[in-house]
Amino acid sequence: MARRPGLGDLQQERFPTSALVTREALIDSGLPTVVFVSVYGLNGQVLGPALVAALAIGAVLAGVRLWRREKLANVAAGFVAVGIAAWLSARTGRAEDFFLPGILINAGYAVGYLVSILVRWPLLGILVGLATGEGMGWRQVPYLLRAYTLASWLWAAMFALRLAVQLPLYLAGEVVALGVARVVMGWPLFLLCLWLSWLVISRARAAQSAAEAAAESQEPGQQRP
Repeated sequence: MARRPGLGDLQQERFPTSALVTREALIDSGLPTVVFVSVYGLNGQVLGPALVAALAIGAVLAGVRLWRREKLANVAAGFVAVGIAAWLSARTGRAEDFFLPGILINAGYAVGYLVSILVRWPLLGILVGLATGEGMGWRQVPYLLRAYTLASWLWAAMFALRLAVQLPLYLAGEVVALGVARVVMGWPLFLLCLWLSWLVISRARAAQSAAEAAAESQEPGQQRP
């Protein structure tokens, strides 16, 4: 019996997770949020200590990345994201504004994926094509164009779902619930969407390979088995 595909096979099918987000980025975005919400909730919902704790853990993560000699751009991106969220929240005095940059990013991605689908340049195909060096040739292959379109719908739906849940919580000022939603709908939902995308694309690649093999067997001058 054939083994069913799982998350561990993602790299084997040339589906680069780094084209979408890295494991480090998931940690950098998730851990400061957990620390912020924990300190905010356990310290009588006082904003200052929660912001300091989030910035501190962001600085620690940045230090670890530097010690491991990771790309400076990745180190800066993680810490800057926490810094912007903390600065905005401190400026307005509203704890929920710590989550506003993330909400805006989800809205931007949802719109970006939707527009890319409508113009028949699905964003997932562009990202994977650039990351693998395959370019945009997939647009000339009907199997892959349909697969990347379907997979891009999955990502558009994921970002839209995050927005649909988190925006009302933000508007209601439900900081703790918003933090829980941010974490629950973070890397777990991302990995699920990644796996489903891999299933769609790997099956399209298999169908394309089978079609090419069938076409070659029917070429003139070749004997049919």
